[in-house]
Amino acid sequence: MSSGFPFAAPFKEIKGSPIRELFKYLSTPGMISFAGGYPAPELFDIPGLQASISTQASTLQESMSYGATEGLPVLREILATLCTQRGIQAGKDDILVTSGSQQAYELLVRALIAPGDTALVERPAYPAAIQGLRLAGANIVTVGVEEDGTNLEELARALQQHQPKFFYCVPTFANPSGITLSLEKRKKLLALLATTDCLLIEDDPYGQLRFSGEPLPTLAELARSTPAQDQVIYLSSLSKTVAPGLRIGWMVAHPEILRRCVLAKQVDDMCSAPFMQAVAAHYLNSGRYAQHLPYIINTYRQRAQCMLNAFSADFDGQLKLVRPEGGMFIWGYLPPDINATRLLPLAIDEKVMFVPGSGFYADKPDENAFRLSFAMSNEAQITEGVTRFRKALDRY
Repeated sequence: MSSGFPFAAPFKEIKGSPIRELFKYLSTPGMISFAGGYPAPELFDIPGLQASISTQASTLQESMSYGATEGLPVLREILATLCTQRGIQAGKDDILVTSGSQQAYELLVRALIAPGDTALVERPAYPAAIQGLRLAGANIVTVGVEEDGTNLEELARALQQHQPKFFYCVPTFANPSGITLSLEKRKKLLALLATTDCLLIEDDPYGQLRFSGEPLPTLAELARSTPAQDQVIYLSSLSKTVAPGLRIGWMVAHPEILRRCVLAKQVDDMCSAPFMQAVAAHYLNSGRYAQHLPYIINTYRQRAQCMLNAFSADFDGQLKLVRPEGGMFIWGYLPPDINATRLLPLAIDEKVMFVPGSGFYADKPDENAFRLSFAMSNEAQITEGVTRFRKALDRY
């Protein structure tokens, strides 16, 4: 074809994920990665998952067939119980099981966004959320983030000026910033939204990974019995707390929103894998989830503190790091004359990886910012990786 392939406009010129682009370097011998936002495989509860998998042998005929698009009833019942434990009022019929919370978000984009519609994301934000909106032809407007979460003055202006369809945020241990929206701001944000028609997508994949500070209610819990109750859509996942290979996420939303997302999912994949849903249901019901989660949390606490200590010792205040209270990430800022994207190749030469912050911005990128993940490395690797980071910065 002399004129090239007839791609739709959003797919003609596209950029891949800045994190996925680094994946090829993981096979480099001796590479230490602070880049990927992946949970540590050595922390998976393999014995518990194996036990849950083995119980499905007698029902393989059923679990290898198509299932209901909404999800297996037994899993939706258990997820409703999990939501209730998180203060979220939800029954089985209020839940749509998805192939990770990423799919839940994509279904919402498909159901809510037409080309030219406006959506709000934070600055910085999860790259796949930005990419999904770009591919949908959305007008993306960003809202800044402060030390205690969303800049509400900016949000108020954006709501008034743009009448967005929704505001997407990760209010607890955000990816990439690690920042948590304060309780005061959570309440004000909901009051602000209640004066508009804007929906709120609360993505909560990390909320169960708190290792310091006081737990905060989800926005979905705070919205109960308030004017904003029907505006909050809650997403969560087992990817960061059990295993991403299960591909189990879920959505809690108003019935009219769920109904449309079910139709979108029928076109997408018909249903999430019934076998994996059955495994997840058995695992959650066995009590192993509640027993094993504290071990993951404690390990991440130790790794996060190790990384913070190592950077403090090696850099003596040269870098600004945002101390998280949970999750998997530390957000940092290099000195003003250091560009994180230009530093990365030098770091790779030293066999350590991080993600430059510019990949997390839909606009107005901060070229000094960078993201670190402490989840995938043990304490010895973290200490050595920080030393290598120091060498790369010295070379720069």
